[in-house]
Amino acid sequence: MSLPTLTATSDCIAACTACADACDQCFAGCLKEDDVAMMARCIAIDADCAAACRFAVGAMQRESPLAGAICALCAEVCAACAEECGQHAHEHCQRCAEACRACETACRAMVV
Repeated sequence: MSLPTLTATSDCIAACTACADACDQCFAGCLKEDDVAMMARCIAIDADCAAACRFAVGAMQRESPLAGAICALCAEVCAACAEECGQHAHEHCQRCAEACRACETACRAMVV
């Protein structure tokens, strides 16, 4: 099994950090919407995705032997979040979906 390149790791850390930030902003934006109940699933997945991204960043920074598996999980969570956020027209949801798709791609590159 080969290891990801330093560039792939750096890119993934940056993508995960940006995604966690976008998820936090989406979470906060959803709470300000008129129909918060309609946004409940989006809010929950935003929280899960931000946590998964931060977990992945920590694993990569520590050079954990489980970083690849953690990044694979993060990619799955990011895909689910992008799908959920992509269903909403709110600007914060669309920005989050875009960040999640980028993070999913970067995390998949870590699974070698």
